[in-house]
Amino acid sequence: MTPMLETADTTARISRRGAPPTWLVVTLACAGQFLVVLDVSVVNVALPSMRTDLGLSGPGLQWVVNAYAIAFAGFMLFGGRAGDLYGRKRMFLAGLGLFTLASLGGGLAQEGWQLLAARAVQGLGAAVLAPSTLTILTAAVPEGPARARAIATWTAVGAGGGAAGGLVGGALVDGLSWRWVLLINVPVGAVVLLGSLLRLPESRAGDGRRLDLPGALLVTAGLATLAYGISQTEARGWTAAAALLPLAAGLALVGLFLAVEARTAAPLMPLGLLRVRSVASANAAMFLCGSAMFSMWYFMTLYAQNVLGYSPLEAGLALVPSSLAVVLGSKLAPRFMPVTGERNLAALGTLVAAVGFGWQSAMSADGGYLTSIMFPGILMMLGAGLAATPLAALATSGAEPGEAGLVSGLVNTSRTMGGSLGLAVLSTVAASRSAGGDTPQALTQGYALAFRTGAGVLVAGTLLMWLWLPRRTAADAGGSGPA
Repeated sequence: MTPMLETADTTARISRRGAPPTWLVVTLACAGQFLVVLDVSVVNVALPSMRTDLGLSGPGLQWVVNAYAIAFAGFMLFGGRAGDLYGRKRMFLAGLGLFTLASLGGGLAQEGWQLLAARAVQGLGAAVLAPSTLTILTAAVPEGPARARAIATWTAVGAGGGAAGGLVGGALVDGLSWRWVLLINVPVGAVVLLGSLLRLPESRAGDGRRLDLPGALLVTAGLATLAYGISQTEARGWTAAAALLPLAAGLALVGLFLAVEARTAAPLMPLGLLRVRSVASANAAMFLCGSAMFSMWYFMTLYAQNVLGYSPLEAGLALVPSSLAVVLGSKLAPRFMPVTGERNLAALGTLVAAVGFGWQSAMSADGGYLTSIMFPGILMMLGAGLAATPLAALATSGAEPGEAGLVSGLVNTSRTMGGSLGLAVLSTVAASRSAGGDTPQALTQGYALAFRTGAGVLVAGTLLMWLWLPRRTAADAGGSGPA
């Protein structure tokens, strides 16, 4: 399998002085990835406490998650390209430093708007940091089975970060306060920052081109405006001007972004890259699947606390089996890929997740732990883990070495962009079914419809993979590329 691009080529400039051991590079890169993915989900169990302490509204709670996710997705391509041009280590350090400082600001917030602003800055730091984690790793590990194992570890750590958010957040909220779900990043970030400064090698594939800042601003503004418009439909309806205007403006901004990218000399997102079948199809699949899977932790933690009466720590503990399942799926994927092929495994994993979503949609207001949380959660996250590695392998298999950071950013962007918009849509779906009710029965009906909708999205994603993903197996990676 060739899951990532060869970044240490004749055009890349890599510092070889005092080269650290490969395991240390992989560890530091995975630590950075763990932090940024953890913060997508770690706040979920803290949302009720945040609402009480800062007086946030229901839509405000959604934006605690989405402010981070949208900034993360919107600037990811910018961060990936910056790493290619100016150095992956440099961008890793800059992103991690900004992320750590914003975590401190969010943990000390006294008003709702301060928390939302800090979450957005966190997302910006994560967007600069995340693409470099994958390109640093692939530059350090030779192509072949060793790199496949390293990519699987990176995928498992990322998946585990999202999955562990509930447990980590629950323990911190119960033992200390909601503020520590953000403040914990400060000492951990400082340790990783110091280790990376001293031991990470530098690499780049720069050619002197300038960064496309207008493109980054346009795509981020477009996504944020779309998500805001979707969230307005919850209270105003889909035909209200308060919803239609931002939806139209968001689409216009995304259209303007595409027009700018088609004309600029150094685009943030070269549109020609989307003509590569493996890149376009895998990223489309990631977008569609991310729109459902990203919301799983959000609704599961709300269901556990608001309906079943779990404490934050109990809600986190309840999701431990799901956390282990996503890591297991990610680690098993490289073993199955040579046998099944990447397309087949991605489709199978997505179908397993869809079954889990369908099971979860049968939840009740007095559901038991095994059948209402544990078993459906295991299916959802086992499927997610099985699908993630083959999709990442295909998404990064058809681009040039000098675009390694860009393609890594695109992989994360597709997943997170789909997740942020999917959360806005599914939250609106849940609220429309609950009809403003806050009883366990009303909330359960809303959450169940969100999971039912997510199951339909995943089935559609499975069909898309069968029809569009190229037939490619790990054994083909050293050949001519995707079929």
